[in-house]
Amino acid sequence: MMEEMAKVLECDGSGWVRVEVKVKNACNHCDNSESCGTSAISKAFSPKVQCFSIPSDRQYEPGELLKLGLPESVILKAAALVYLLPLVGLFSGVALASFVTSLLNFQSSDLVVIPLAILGALVFWVAARRIARRMEIDSQPVIISHLGHSI
Repeated sequence: MMEEMAKVLECDGSGWVRVEVKVKNACNHCDNSESCGTSAISKAFSPKVQCFSIPSDRQYEPGELLKLGLPESVILKAAALVYLLPLVGLFSGVALASFVTSLLNFQSSDLVVIPLAILGALVFWVAARRIARRMEIDSQPVIISHLGHSI
């Protein structure tokens, strides 16, 4: 289970807690203000915090810290979808284009193969994003433990 610290923003009493999670970087050097090419891109394009609501059977005060957990299988499945399905689409587009050009006896098959390969990759990428979003909605993080107020 992947674990992350979250700060409670509000608890409305209806069984949902709104939390804020600080987005971590791969190497943690961006937080230390060390400069590299990746930190410049990270500062420009990535959000620093994510806010979302999670179900809770207990009341929490704003500012309290919670430890949240999410199964690794959810993240691995989403990554496999987003990275592998477009690759499958690319190969499917190439196979379809090769089959069509062989049936029609085209001399320059690259003019047909390349666009269909790109189209196949794009179609499968859109499908993967939709499936990953549905998986994200279905898989909510859970509260593992209550850590109290921060110092």
